[in-house]
Amino acid sequence: MFEYLIKFYPKIFFIVEGTLVTLKYSVIAVIFGLVIGMLLAICKVNKNRALRLFANFYTSIFRGTPLLIQLSIIYFASPYIIGVKFSVFMAGAISFSLNSGAYVSEVIRAGINTVDKGQFEAAEALAIPKFLITKDIILPQAVKNIFPSLVNELVNLIKESAIISMLGEMDLMRRAQIVSIETYNYFFPMLIAACCYYILVMLISFIAKIIEKKMIVN
Repeated sequence: MFEYLIKFYPKIFFIVEGTLVTLKYSVIAVIFGLVIGMLLAICKVNKNRALRLFANFYTSIFRGTPLLIQLSIIYFASPYIIGVKFSVFMAGAISFSLNSGAYVSEVIRAGINTVDKGQFEAAEALAIPKFLITKDIILPQAVKNIFPSLVNELVNLIKESAIISMLGEMDLMRRAQIVSIETYNYFFPMLIAACCYYILVMLISFIAKIIEKKMIVN
């Protein structure tokens, strides 16, 4: 057992390096997912019926199907559907962002609905353009109200990003699988990967609590 741990020690760093890959996908997805989610949320509360139908249909598709299937379609089927072959990175970034956007849109829509409608009506009475009302009055308050939910979405993305290993991307999960095959031992590599995921989640949660406290004070 002791001899195995000595041989396994150098491989720990190989697994931990996958943390950067996992973070890369998660950060990109949460940024683009936030943009997509905001646009969809605005469509959902818009008076235009066509926009509402589109946003709701988009959300139902990406929330109603497994992320693994979405990733597989974007990576394997895109050459046949749109004639473009995406790299593993592009396929992962696109699928995670589109999926995240669907969930974030519901979170933001709920946040928008918590803002007092009187503020919107007062701004309209002052002849402020609707775009500025949404951008400068409604969304800032909505985002403040839903900040914990957005953090939860980032945490979920970190954990769900493990499916990118299916395409051979060298993230935490894939590196742990490689070490498991090389050493004929699945326990320690997967334990290291699990610890890395846990530390990432706890670190993000800790930082989020600090930011949330400052937002409350301000």
